[in-house]
Amino acid sequence: MKLDIVDTLSLPGYPDRANEDAFAAEDVGAAVLDGATPVSEPLLPGRSDAAWLSQFGARRLLAHVKSGDSPRGALRHALADAERSFDGLARKKPLHRYQMPFASMIFAVPDEDGIDLLWFGDCCALVETGAETIEVIGTAFEKRGDEASAAKAYSEKVGLAPVGALARSDAMPMFRDSRDKVNTPGNTWLFGIEPKASEHAGRVRRDIPAGSRLLLCTDGFLALATDYGRYQPSELLNAAADKGLAALGAELRQIEADDAEGRRFPRFKKSDDATAVLVRLI
Repeated sequence: MKLDIVDTLSLPGYPDRANEDAFAAEDVGAAVLDGATPVSEPLLPGRSDAAWLSQFGARRLLAHVKSGDSPRGALRHALADAERSFDGLARKKPLHRYQMPFASMIFAVPDEDGIDLLWFGDCCALVETGAETIEVIGTAFEKRGDEASAAKAYSEKVGLAPVGALARSDAMPMFRDSRDKVNTPGNTWLFGIEPKASEHAGRVRRDIPAGSRLLLCTDGFLALATDYGRYQPSELLNAAADKGLAALGAELRQIEADDAEGRRFPRFKKSDDATAVLVRLI
């Protein structure tokens, strides 16, 4: 089977900042990546190392699938590509892990009988596995709950609204300490510049028939369900098909504008980059 690309959307969190989400979608597969917000100065040319990694990674994942790699093999080779390219472009070598770029990922590759999915972090897939049955692939719901709790706790500690914490100098050690643990034993694994991460990606394979739909998205888009409770997962997939992703993007931004300080929905950014790809198996 192949993928029919029904609709796509990628919105920056702030109009004046780089969009650190990226996607690539063709009939052989689709990948959505969400670059982790940088917590240090860039080491690469350009506005954002995270944006570079997401864009580069999405393209290379599909390139390796097209060349005949298995999904896991495509991931391993794309990570190796990222490592080589980063080493060639970086102004200097990172001294700390928090200086390295990382990204969450959802990667879908069709085969004869269904779909193969791999993921890192809080990117997610909503998969139509049967009549009126939607399966959530990934751990985005759990991770988003953890972030909301952290934002609320920080807000109460400093006595300020949680939005804007990333810009506070006293909050940076907290974010850097968390980032230093990424891709280390017993901690979170993400897409980055280390091929060894390929063995730690989550993976599921589902036998699903032609005509089944999948919604691949970053946590910024999935917030319509995880953070704001506007939709249940099954409702979000159907709304994407019925309303279109642009309409859902506008709805998302309106919710965030109405809670700009993050008091009703605790979060560290008013709006996150939001990306979604709606596909159908054919």
